[in-house]
Amino acid sequence: MADHLPTHVRPEWMDHAIWWQLMPLTFTGAPRSLDPGAPVAHRLGRVEAWLDHAVDLGANGLQLGPVFRSATHGYDTLDHFHLDPRLGEDADFDHLIAQCHERGLRVMCDGVFNHVSRHHPLVCEALEQGHDSAAGRFLDFRLADDGQWYPQVFEGHPDLVELNHGNPDVVDLVARVLRHWCDRGVDAWRMDAAYAIPPQFWAEVLPTLRATHPDVLTVGEVIHGDYPALVEASTLDSLTQYELWKAIWSSIESQNLFELDWSLQRHNGFLDSFVPTTFVGNHDVTRVATKVGVPGARVATVILMAVGGMPVVYHGDELAMTGLKEDRPGGDDAVRPEFPARPGPATGEAGAMMDLHRAAIAMRRRHPWLVHARTSAGQLSNTRARWDVTGAAGEEHLVLEVDLEGGSPGARVLEDGCVLVDSRH
Repeated sequence: MADHLPTHVRPEWMDHAIWWQLMPLTFTGAPRSLDPGAPVAHRLGRVEAWLDHAVDLGANGLQLGPVFRSATHGYDTLDHFHLDPRLGEDADFDHLIAQCHERGLRVMCDGVFNHVSRHHPLVCEALEQGHDSAAGRFLDFRLADDGQWYPQVFEGHPDLVELNHGNPDVVDLVARVLRHWCDRGVDAWRMDAAYAIPPQFWAEVLPTLRATHPDVLTVGEVIHGDYPALVEASTLDSLTQYELWKAIWSSIESQNLFELDWSLQRHNGFLDSFVPTTFVGNHDVTRVATKVGVPGARVATVILMAVGGMPVVYHGDELAMTGLKEDRPGGDDAVRPEFPARPGPATGEAGAMMDLHRAAIAMRRRHPWLVHARTSAGQLSNTRARWDVTGAAGEEHLVLEVDLEGGSPGARVLEDGCVLVDSRH
């Protein structure tokens, strides 16, 4: 079917997108596990209460973690077609979408399509009827040494059962899910664990979505690999730029700006074929202020907003929040906290960090060409660097300076010698 549809052109609006990301279940204080007998809890209003905060920050997109009905944390889906009742009813979601669009915020949802909950109806039916049943063919069953067929699980998690991405029925299911939520107003998708799914799967799914929603944006969660080749093979619009994420905090932590420069050179190459999704924090990693301290996090923020890509701000990073990601049950709790029912005044370090984000994002808004900008080092040492930041056409120019010497690291952006944003102020 994909061969008969027009060649995809990425949506132009992504060049102006700056996202504010949150995890609805934890953000709103939902219970850890779904209780099927509990009444629907209308918690999405707590997300709505923070939309003006996102707008004040300068964002024009809201990136949501999982909202499908799930067993626990959102990534163990039970029903792709309905909102998790811990968040509300489908009408609550429609209202959130309307409130976002009214404020000029596009909405990105988390597409969890690599795996489902072990309690998903398809898994229950497949385990009862066998791997070669209609339900069983939806899942990735493998023959074990004991002669029995077992469903594959995602990265050793027994409650996350992998789908069979070679089954055309799975292609159809995912395409129907995407269309269902886009029909409700979703503008973009983050494809969870896209690195674990064959790129050809997306190339088969996405043309049918784009036939009805040609302006939809798709971002694949990819950690390692050949980013440009994955984009070409999958037809996804963007991928998460984990290489740059690591280089930003690691170069600050180790005082080795050569690492950052190397990643920026690779980043230039990626920009030749696609616009990477850039970030210094998300729901899966230790917060940047924990990694490098608040002054270092301020430096990271300036770098993020001064280089090419489509930036994402993880909720709380703009308030200088800390949180350690740990490899244990409940290890995500510190980086996925419950937020207050509504925002209050940001003071102290939080207020100063919010001001820096406003200034850095405003700078980016005044220079929209930064989405495609390339960087080249004019001065480079372990602790001090000066990068020329130029537009794709070579006509626009800013300077990014980073100084890690002394007890207070700093970064600033200049235009014609005038300071546009400074992490130290």
